[in-house]
Amino acid sequence: MSAGERSAVGRRELTYAVLLCLAGAALALWAATRNWSVELTVRPAPLPPVRDTRSGAGLLPWLPALALVMLAGGGAVLATRGRLRRVLGVLLGALGLAVAAGGGYGLVADVGGSVSRQWPALCLVGGLLAAAGGLWTALRGGGWPAMGARYERPARTTPEAVSAPGPAGPPTPMAGRRTTEAWDALDRGEDPTAD
Repeated sequence: MSAGERSAVGRRELTYAVLLCLAGAALALWAATRNWSVELTVRPAPLPPVRDTRSGAGLLPWLPALALVMLAGGGAVLATRGRLRRVLGVLLGALGLAVAAGGGYGLVADVGGSVSRQWPALCLVGGLLAAAGGLWTALRGGGWPAMGARYERPARTTPEAVSAPGPAGPPTPMAGRRTTEAWDALDRGEDPTAD
């Protein structure tokens, strides 16, 4: 496999992993904000019963917080590389499993009242999707391409390299001057390239 093909495969895997993390986290966050149970408290006539709804966030307050962290982590996969990306993948996998455990708890817990099982099930699925994306990143993410070089800080050049004649010819009068000196000359109204 050529370097170009490996790079294309790496970009495709990176895209799939990030989409798994983001989709799973968004699904879990949305499901955690839905009503997981409704409890009716009967009151004496003629008063209507009191309806007490509890969302996944009301039952498990940490659930939407973890889902938000997973959303941020899914985006951070794009900005990291190498070992840091792998560590982030392990963290996303662990967070996804924790969210899935919260959804599983909502499926089996007796929280009282009429319980809606589809929202905890969606939270479980979202957590598992995000965990899969995170674990995929942990296993394969070290070799995926990083952000382009345009986002990287340029390498510093030494003064000798700046003032040495290059293939284009002799150095300019600016070669070897400090950048601040050139700006100071411009501030005084002088042309720093003319000597």
